[in-house]
Amino acid sequence: MRKQEELMKEIELRRKMKATVVPTNDQEVRRMLRQLREPITLFGEREMERRDRLRKMLAGMDEQQAVAALGPPTDFEMAEAELAVAVPSTEVFYTEGSQQLRAARHDVAQFSLRRAALRLAAARRRRSDPDEDEAAAAAGTERQLRAMANQASEIGDERPIAGCAFSPDGSQLATGAWSGTLKVWAMPSLTKQLTIKAHTERVTGVAAGRMETGVALASGATDATAKLWSGEGKLLRTLVGHSDRLGRIAFHPMGRHLGTASFDQTWRLWDVETGSCLLEQEGHSRSVYAVAFQDDGALAASGGMDAIARVWDCRTGRNIFTCQGHVKAVLSLDFSPSGYLLATGSEDNTARVWDLRKRAVLSILPGHTSLISQVRFEPNDGRYLLTAGYDNTSRLWGGRSFRLLRTLAGHEGKVMAADISPDGAFTVASGGYDRTIKLYAPDPLADLEEAGGQ
Repeated sequence: MRKQEELMKEIELRRKMKATVVPTNDQEVRRMLRQLREPITLFGEREMERRDRLRKMLAGMDEQQAVAALGPPTDFEMAEAELAVAVPSTEVFYTEGSQQLRAARHDVAQFSLRRAALRLAAARRRRSDPDEDEAAAAAGTERQLRAMANQASEIGDERPIAGCAFSPDGSQLATGAWSGTLKVWAMPSLTKQLTIKAHTERVTGVAAGRMETGVALASGATDATAKLWSGEGKLLRTLVGHSDRLGRIAFHPMGRHLGTASFDQTWRLWDVETGSCLLEQEGHSRSVYAVAFQDDGALAASGGMDAIARVWDCRTGRNIFTCQGHVKAVLSLDFSPSGYLLATGSEDNTARVWDLRKRAVLSILPGHTSLISQVRFEPNDGRYLLTAGYDNTSRLWGGRSFRLLRTLAGHEGKVMAADISPDGAFTVASGGYDRTIKLYAPDPLADLEEAGGQ
């Protein structure tokens, strides 16, 4: 009896909704006209005119008359009502995490607190140091960037280069190509050291890990898998779980976790030691293309084809900020070493720098004439930003307002990947559709020419 009352209440509620909102489906409009004992169509009447006729009829009735005129409930309405009543009011509308995820979040919290404390202590020392000349350091950085030139170029693969990443010490460069191949190159000679046939389909993302974890490289591909590799090229684990192709991938700074972005509208967090998926994070309405982690390890960011970047707290799983402003897909993300700046690169040909403290855009960089495939902050102090685009160039931006300081040309096709070496020598690597890898660094002759001119 009680269930019958709940069913009738649900049916009445749904009918009131139908009485005030005319459906757009023509079959549903015809069904309602039939229940109202009206002609389902008139001579020469089109779908829009039929909807208007139904709307006028319903407008001439009060709610009770309109609901009563619809007659006894249909089988479809009964099924809808039963489904709604069957849902208990105490249903949990989120997926409860595993104990492994809880432990991982605890470890991340401890790691991020230590890292943040060290970062803030270093910032306070620099601020109180009378010998620290911020203006002089910025001027020196600008001088080096303006002297950047192409120092080396190498055919990297038989197919376009889709990803590149420096090792944590800057001594090696890893590249991934549409051929499914990973390669490792010695720096700065750009001598090939290792070739791995990693995937049977296109590689879409490459990340370099910390050797102390035993995982030197990670690759993601259009076969919907990510793979973990040792420094000798041995396959350690294959991470299976995504239902669609992968985009970019990134190691968490703690070294024990890998983030993968996928066209299945999720990004996932994996335990690199066990290969288990700890977290499947939803939140985007379209494919997720990029994922990145803050240096402290407390935050993650994801960018999607829905033109939105989302910032997540890795310790709680909450979405703490949504970056809205791009008008096309967000294809790349990177956090500044400061911890509070986030750069996003988009298909709308712009990069944006977001201040997470103010929850607002700090700067919009409109220099490229085609989509931006990669954004990278200088990994040591974040004094400058690198953007790479499908206009065949990479660009370097510096200063407080991120002014354009240098355009790096040389590729004969789209620049699909780029990275900045952590060695502090202003070394930039890029990979392109033209199948080449290029290295850029300050021209050593520039200082001599400047001195000679003086």
